[in-house]
Amino acid sequence: MSILRTYARLWVDDLGRALPLLRELVGREPDIRFAFDNVKAAAIGHFLVIEVPLEERAKYPASATVVVSDLDELTRQLAAHGGRITVPETRSETGRFLYARHADGAEVEYVEWTPDLVQRIIEPGPY
Repeated sequence: MSILRTYARLWVDDLGRALPLLRELVGREPDIRFAFDNVKAAAIGHFLVIEVPLEERAKYPASATVVVSDLDELTRQLAAHGGRITVPETRSETGRFLYARHADGAEVEYVEWTPDLVQRIIEPGPY
């Protein structure tokens, strides 16, 4: 199991207003844009920009989003080190994800992307 990418989460009130500056800073377009429920999100550079109403942000307590090569192995390693899953594995258009709390209290969203996303975003190499 390896970590393929780590995203810092940026909570915003308006995704459309947030992206122009990030496009300029990062020097590229978002790799992914997606929406679900009341959430709109875009991955650009090493930022996961998330628009969600302020009163709903507590539903997504992770401090970072970490893309891993094998979510099942991650789950095993997490348990072996005293961590626990706080939001069970769920499927989405980008793959599978779960939320976990490490033994030290850190809360992280772990994602295993679909093979096509890995090939398109990770395999071309770092930027």
